[in-house]
Amino acid sequence: PAARPQLRIHSAPAPARGEGPRNRPGTDQMGGGSGGRGKGMPRAMAPVEEVDVAAVRYKPAELQAPHLTGFPLRAFVWLLESPLLGPLVTSILKKQNNMTQVRPSLPPKFSFFTRRFRRAHRGFRSCSGAEQMLQHTVIPERPMFYPEYPPQEPERGVVTLGDDRDPVDRVEEALSCLAPYDPSGRFTSADEKNPFLYWKIRDFAYAYRSGITTPSAVAELVIAGVEEWNNKKPPMPMLIFFKADDLRKQADASTKRFEKGSPISVLDGIFFAVKDDIDCLPYPSKSATTFFDEIRPVEKDAVAVSRLRKCGVIFIGKANMHELGLGVTGNNPNYGTVRNPHSVDRYTGGSSSGPAALVSSGLCSGAIGTDGGGSVRIPSSLCGIVGLKTTFGRTDMTGVVCDAGTVEVASPLTSSVEDSVLLYSALAGSRPMDKLT
Repeated sequence: PAARPQLRIHSAPAPARGEGPRNRPGTDQMGGGSGGRGKGMPRAMAPVEEVDVAAVRYKPAELQAPHLTGFPLRAFVWLLESPLLGPLVTSILKKQNNMTQVRPSLPPKFSFFTRRFRRAHRGFRSCSGAEQMLQHTVIPERPMFYPEYPPQEPERGVVTLGDDRDPVDRVEEALSCLAPYDPSGRFTSADEKNPFLYWKIRDFAYAYRSGITTPSAVAELVIAGVEEWNNKKPPMPMLIFFKADDLRKQADASTKRFEKGSPISVLDGIFFAVKDDIDCLPYPSKSATTFFDEIRPVEKDAVAVSRLRKCGVIFIGKANMHELGLGVTGNNPNYGTVRNPHSVDRYTGGSSSGPAALVSSGLCSGAIGTDGGGSVRIPSSLCGIVGLKTTFGRTDMTGVVCDAGTVEVASPLTSSVEDSVLLYSALAGSRPMDKLT
C-alpha cells in the first residue's frame, strides 16, 4: 500500500546569534531608572548587557532568623498566619534584619508572592514600599538560551501545517495523514470483554455521526464518572473546578450540530480537560493554590483553549495539579492528591497529575497540560498514556499562568499517538514574539 504522508508543524528558522533581547508587549524597556516614566508605567531595570558587573559590590549581611523544624516550625507558621500576631512578628523580624527597604530583585512572574504577603500583612507601612518596588518593576532579561536549529528542507511525503492557518483546517489536514478509519474493531460485542477500552477521537466521531450515541449522552456518563471517582474512598479529586450544567450546555450545542448534519470538525463533541494553570472560562486559574485567582483574574480563554473551542471541543473543567507546578508527584494539600487510576495506592506523577489521571481513567479523550521539566511527560509515563512536550514556539502560551520563557510549553495528553496528532494539530501555532525568524 502507498505510504501515508507524514505530518509536520511549520516553524520558521532560528534567530541570528547575538540578536538583541525581545521586547514583550506592554513592557517598559527604558533600561534603568524611572526618569521620563509616565504615570502608572512600570519601572524597568537595566538589561544585564548594560550593567558593569565589575563595579557591583555585594556585601553579605548577617541575618537573625529562627531555625526551626518539626512542631516548633508548625507553631511558628501558625503564629505568622495569625491576623493579630503575624504582622507584629513579621515586622520585628524585618527590623532585626534591616529589611524595611528592599531593592527590586524578582521578575514580574514572582510578584504574586509579594501581593500574597501584602494581603496577609496589610496595614504595616514597613513593607508597602518594598512591595511597590517589586510589583512595579520590569526586569527585561531575555532567556539565556534559545533552542536554535537550522532551516528544515522540504521532505517527500511530509505535510507541513502552517501555524497561521485556522485550527479546523489544520485538524482536517492532519486527519488525512492517518490510516483509513475502520469501525469494525470497536463497535462489536467483543468490546464487552474489555471494560477498560479507550475510545479514540475517531471512535467518538463515528459514533456521533452514525447515531450510536450523542455528546449529550456521553456528557451524562462523564458527570456520573466524575461523581463516582470523587465519592471513592480514598477520593480521587481529578478536577478542581467542575460544573455539570456548563458541561451539559456545551454537549447540547454539539449534539444539535450533529442533528443538523454540520459538525465543525472531527474534534466536535470530544471531551477534554484543562490543567488549572491554563485559562478556561468560566473557571478561575488557581494553579492548584488557594489564592492565585484573587491576584490574577481570568478574562478570556487561553489561546490554546480558544483554538480547541473553534473545533467544537467540550471542556469538562479544570484539572488538579501539583501546586504551582513545583513538583513531580501530584501531591496537593489544598484539593487532595490525584491517585493513579491503574493503581490507587500510587502517584500519577506531576505536575499535570489531573490531566493524566482523567485521560488514563477514560473520562476524556485528551487534555492540555504544561511541561517545563517533565510535567506532561512524567505523569503520562506513570499513567500509561501519551504525553508530548512540544518544541519551543510551536504552541501559543498566551493565557498560561507560568510563562517561563523557552522552558514551559502547553502540550497535549492523550490515550494514543493518533489522538495526539489530532490534538497537536489544533493547538499548534506560535505567537509573534516567539517566532524564530
